[in-house]
Amino acid sequence: MRTLFLCLATICLLASCTEKDMYLFSYFKGNGEDGLHFAYSEDGYHWKDLSEHSFLKPELSDKLMRDPCIILGGDGRYHMVWTVSWAEKGIGYASSEDLLNWSEQKYIPVMAHEDGVRNCWAPEITFDSSSGEYMIYWSSTVTGRFSDRSQESENGYNHRIYYITTKDFRTFSQTQMLYDHGFNVIDASIVPENGRYVMFLKDETLVPPQKNIRVAYAEHLSGPYSEPSAPITGNYWAEGPTALRMGKYWIVYFDKYRDGKFGAVRSADLQSWEDISDQISMPNGIRHGSILKVPEHVVRNMMNPEHSSGERLVP
Repeated sequence: MRTLFLCLATICLLASCTEKDMYLFSYFKGNGEDGLHFAYSEDGYHWKDLSEHSFLKPELSDKLMRDPCIILGGDGRYHMVWTVSWAEKGIGYASSEDLLNWSEQKYIPVMAHEDGVRNCWAPEITFDSSSGEYMIYWSSTVTGRFSDRSQESENGYNHRIYYITTKDFRTFSQTQMLYDHGFNVIDASIVPENGRYVMFLKDETLVPPQKNIRVAYAEHLSGPYSEPSAPITGNYWAEGPTALRMGKYWIVYFDKYRDGKFGAVRSADLQSWEDISDQISMPNGIRHGSILKVPEHVVRNMMNPEHSSGERLVP
C-alpha cells in the first residue's frame, strides 16, 4: 500500500511539473455592456474565444465593463479593474480565485476629490513584489488643468496618467500624477523588466495627429518615467497596448480601432520593433484588454465550468 501511495504521488508530481502554461486575453466587446470576455492561446499568436457568453456581467455605474485588466496578485488571487463609464470619477474592481467566481464588484472613487474630472479610463494594475503593493493607474481629463489647446484630442479631452497604491484593495493612498510629459496620454500599461519598469502608452495628440503607441522607462514603479520613445506601431491609429514576454521576444498587442481589428509588434530589445500583425489571429470583435499567463488547468477549467468547485455567475 505504501509503495502504491508513493507511485501515485510521483505520478501526480510529474503531472504537475509537466503542465504547460497557456495565455488568456481578457477583453470586452461592443461598448462593454455584456461584461468580461476571454480568449486563450497556446502559442501567444493565435487566439480563440473561450465562450460566446461573458464571464461576468457589469453591475456598477453605467453597467459597462470596458478595458478589463487582470493580474495574479502576491496573495494568489486574480485582481481585475475596469472602466465603468465614459464619464465617472472612479473605476471598478473585483477579485477571483479561479476567474470563474468573482467577488462583489466594488467602485473605487479614485478621482472623487477633484473638481472638473471628466472621466477615468482604462485602469490597469501592476504588482510591486518588493513592497507588496499594487499600483492602480488610469487616464483622466481634469477640466482646465492643462490649457494648451494643441494638446487636446476629440471633444476637448486632455488626459494625463494618475495612480494610487494599495496592499489590500480596502485602503488606498492619495491619488498622484504618474505621467505628464506635456502631451495628451492614455492607455498606460506597465511591466517589470530586468530591474526596471517599462510603460507602454498611447500618445493621444490630435494636432498634428499621433494616435500611436510609445514606450517609457523608470527605475521605480511609481516613476519618474522617461520621455516617450518614437512610435513603435507605425502609422496605425493604435490604442490599448498590452505586452506579452515570450522567450526572447516582447510582443505588444494593440487595437487598430479605426480598422476594427488588432495588430502586434515584436522586439527582442525593446528598441527595434517588427510589425507582426499578419502573423496573429484574434476573435472577431475583441477590444482593449490584457494578457495573463496561467497554468493549463486554469484554462481547461474555464472551458468546463461545471467542473469548477463554485457556481459560475454567468451562464
